[in-house]
Amino acid sequence: MTTGYVDPGDGKLYYEIEGKGEVLVLIHAGFVDSRMWDAQWDAFIQHYRVLRFDMRGFGKSDPAIGPVSRRKDLYRLLQELGIERAHVLGCSMGGEIAIDFTLEHPDMVLSLIVVSGIPGGFEMRGAPPSQLLEMLQALEQGDLNRVSDLQIRLWVDGSFRQPEQVDSRVRQRATEMNRIPVENGTWAIADANPLNPLNPPATGRLGDLAVPALVMAGSLDNPEILRAADLLANEIKGAKKVLMSDTAHVPNMEKPAEFNRIVLDFLSHL
Repeated sequence: MTTGYVDPGDGKLYYEIEGKGEVLVLIHAGFVDSRMWDAQWDAFIQHYRVLRFDMRGFGKSDPAIGPVSRRKDLYRLLQELGIERAHVLGCSMGGEIAIDFTLEHPDMVLSLIVVSGIPGGFEMRGAPPSQLLEMLQALEQGDLNRVSDLQIRLWVDGSFRQPEQVDSRVRQRATEMNRIPVENGTWAIADANPLNPLNPPATGRLGDLAVPALVMAGSLDNPEILRAADLLANEIKGAKKVLMSDTAHVPNMEKPAEFNRIVLDFLSHL
């Protein structure tokens, strides 16, 4: 494995790359870091040259000092590593970044895999989850332990389970990763008002995506995430959709063997 740092401006990004063949880029969710892909790594590097990295404000990368353009950071990382084309897989916020990047740089993307993601400009319907409102309140009060706990409730447990119904190892691993962006204040500093968002946003441009696409979601995730998955599958020409049962927002951490099989099967048939 090769590890290192790239500085796209305003802070270094930590990355890891290993394997041979076509490049597969893994983009983590916005409450954890690149370690969320630990259970995918050994399986994927058997077939691809796999790149994962920590976004600014997460993991081993530098904290964010202001609003960030995540898709631009990804572009600069690929440029620095001499990667001209890649399969791009993103989860949650990583999925949104993957969509935006594909729209902006279609010539660089071999295929697109969106897990638990919503496209930019997607308008959520109905009342927000109770944990989200509680989390914002805890953030204002500076109660970081409560913020982290609520993020795990919101994303790992999902809308339909109690903590005791979820694998404690998955919850603990996510909590370890989550503490870093919580303590860095990453969401408020970098992502609440991102730098140079794609304009017009992706939601109205999904029909422009002309790469093979796989849309994945967990059946126990928030219903609005599932609605977004339907939109992506319907609007992206030829997209394949897979719903993983008994998982929420990070299905790759809950059912890694099944997740790995689905992704590798999709890629092998391109």
